Amino acid sequence: MNTGNWLPSDLSDEAATALCDLLQELAYLCDSRYRAQISRYRATQQPPCNPERPWEPPPPDR
Repeated sequence: MNTGNWLPSDLSDEAATALCDLLQELAYLCDSRYRAQISRYRATQQPPCNPERPWEPPPPDR
């Protein structure tokens, strides 16, 4: 992702800290609110494992 176009490079130390704090809080709130949906989606993206040998990695994508 190219962030050069939407993140300013000339922020003061205080402003950079405030921006990072805000983004971390937003990420926490999103994760808290959508955790069940995120987990459900990610579970559908996992390749199935062999229930008789769950320690083995799944076969590679075809």
